[in-house]
Amino acid sequence: MSKNIEDIKEKRREMFREYSKTKDENLRAQLIEEHLYLAEILSKKYSGKGIEYEDIFQVASMALIYAVDRYDIEKGYEFSSFATPTIIGEIKKYFRDKGWTIRVPRRIQELSKKITIARTDLTKLNQETPTVADIANYLGVTEEEVLESMEASKVYLPQSLDISYTNDGDNETNLADFIGQDERYYDQIEINDFIEKSMEVLNEVEKTVLIDRYFNKKTQREVGEKLEISQMTVSRIEKKALKRLKREMENVIKI
Repeated sequence: MSKNIEDIKEKRREMFREYSKTKDENLRAQLIEEHLYLAEILSKKYSGKGIEYEDIFQVASMALIYAVDRYDIEKGYEFSSFATPTIIGEIKKYFRDKGWTIRVPRRIQELSKKITIARTDLTKLNQETPTVADIANYLGVTEEEVLESMEASKVYLPQSLDISYTNDGDNETNLADFIGQDERYYDQIEINDFIEKSMEVLNEVEKTVLIDRYFNKKTQREVGEKLEISQMTVSRIEKKALKRLKREMENVIKI
């Protein structure tokens, strides 16, 4: 199974090498299609936060194309490690630039900006969070208009997840508190690349022992039977391989 996966990865590496030389459009299209899963995974990570998944996926797909064009396989890292931050960066930029995610009247948008400024000014002036009535009096509008604008502003996506919102004039909550859990496959992408890069220092027997022991959950006896060696030999190989892997991981982290 692991051999088949490695064969696929090596095939893709060869495709990237060939594309870097020829810039063949058909090869480019194939590389993009085979890595669309990255755009899908990362789009799901940011869906449900005020912008439709289809829009996010389109942005992520464009970023993937950009990553395919810029990727240099000779630098030694996996494509997913290069493409992931590129895609995330474009998605976050889209969230910042998108602003109002549904169409609202311009008067509401303009009043919302004034309310933000008024809240800051009144907080500095009175050393406390202003009420709706305070803001309405400061701006010369009705409390209903303030409430309407504040309700509409819920569809507005601020640039920073650290921006605070007040609740009933007392409690403050960061936007980040409303964000759901991260997509677990995103972390797995980076972890897999990290492990694969570190395991390059091991020989085939050492790789087999660690993969069977820690990924396939086999006992030392079962691994020994597979490799036709004693359980004690498997134990020595495992300990040696773990030490080498630990040193290599520490070196990768330093890089």
